[in-house]
Amino acid sequence: MAEHDEFLPHKPGTKKQTHFTDFEGKTSFGMSVFNLSNAIMGSGILGLAFAMSNTGIILFILKILFYLPAMCVFAAHHLNVYRVCVSSGIRAYEQLGNRAFGPPGKLLAGCIITVHNIGAMSSYLFIVKSELPLVIQAFLGRHENTGEWFLNGNYLIIIVSAFVILPLALMKQLGYLGYTSGFSLSCMVFFLISVIYKKFNIDCPLKDEHHNITSIADHYTTNDTDGFCDAKLFTINSQTAYTIPILAFAFVCHPEVLPIYTELRDATKKRMQTVANISIMAMFVMYLLTALFGYLTFYGAVESELLHTYSRVDPLDVLVLCVRLAVLVAVTLTVPVVLFPIRRALQQILFPEKPFHWARHIGIAVSLIFIVNLLVIFVPSIRDIFGIIGATSAPSLIFILPSIFYIRIVPEEQEPFRSRPKIQAACFAALGFIFMVMSLSFIITDWATGESRSGGGH
Repeated sequence: MAEHDEFLPHKPGTKKQTHFTDFEGKTSFGMSVFNLSNAIMGSGILGLAFAMSNTGIILFILKILFYLPAMCVFAAHHLNVYRVCVSSGIRAYEQLGNRAFGPPGKLLAGCIITVHNIGAMSSYLFIVKSELPLVIQAFLGRHENTGEWFLNGNYLIIIVSAFVILPLALMKQLGYLGYTSGFSLSCMVFFLISVIYKKFNIDCPLKDEHHNITSIADHYTTNDTDGFCDAKLFTINSQTAYTIPILAFAFVCHPEVLPIYTELRDATKKRMQTVANISIMAMFVMYLLTALFGYLTFYGAVESELLHTYSRVDPLDVLVLCVRLAVLVAVTLTVPVVLFPIRRALQQILFPEKPFHWARHIGIAVSLIFIVNLLVIFVPSIRDIFGIIGATSAPSLIFILPSIFYIRIVPEEQEPFRSRPKIQAACFAALGFIFMVMSLSFIITDWATGESRSGGGH
């Protein structure tokens, strides 16, 4: 197998075949931070205020505080394996699976990465579908969508995909997207500043002519609306089941870590760990502040997609319009970053021994964007994407796969199975499995019982 050959020393005097993953890392430290931060930050940030409204402030903070050290520990845990990968010639997450379990492991890793990142891309384009018509409508000074084609979200995502996302997705290496990632992060910082500002300029309950508070969150009764503007410290309801997957979905970046590591200039474990720590900490601060001020603006009326809630106040508000534009730019520029690991996965599964070829490179990108566009057109709610992807592929990528790969790859002579690192890895894998089962059980129960879903589609 070609993957196994890469772990053997290259024989002198023989010509080594060039694979699509063979290259020298040239991406700077700062660009790597931008790319990893951009990989972590995405559409999940828009669901965090909804998560806080269904857990309460303290319970949400406890959950996100668990994720902060956990993500740093997981990053260090992953880098123990990735350091071996880089020195051994592995340039893709799927090769880790092949190293651990052979072709079935490669196929499993590739499928999980593909499913997760297609879900992530779908969630980003879902935001474009729902928000871009509102932006155009506001520019035209209209209070209602009058049905023209340029106000149809389905047409708009096709146009954005063809003229913005596809050209960026055709870049040969992920490092080239460092500049767009930096600009994307700047847009999200502007979004955060605006959320904080709006907290002090919007009264609760919301007052407008077209919507009332009970229509925003119909799982509350009319008698409950007085509690909408009270900050809850602890809350448990039928929507709480979605908060853990939303958090998991918001923090997943693991498929992108290995490509970013391999493209980092002067790549070492310590240097990449610093990149990971800075990125995780920056996103933690952004997530916490966005969730807190978004929740304290709308309280019980917050929807699963925070930006959509602002339209209840004034659809033509200039600042909200600018925020929408910033978020649209940010999520649009994130899609190509998320597409790269899927293309790597498909090439590892379908064409493991083939060298880089532009026709294959372009064909996979076009096919993926086409599939994602179909999903976005037919999926009714972004919260369904957050919930299902966050409950399945997210724990697999964060907890389960890296742990079992580590246990299998590191030899018994170097670290016995009962050594502390391997016991820790086994605990992480078990925790991920429990997390997956619990989250899926809660979500399926919510569907089966027909509970109203406050985050509904739009």
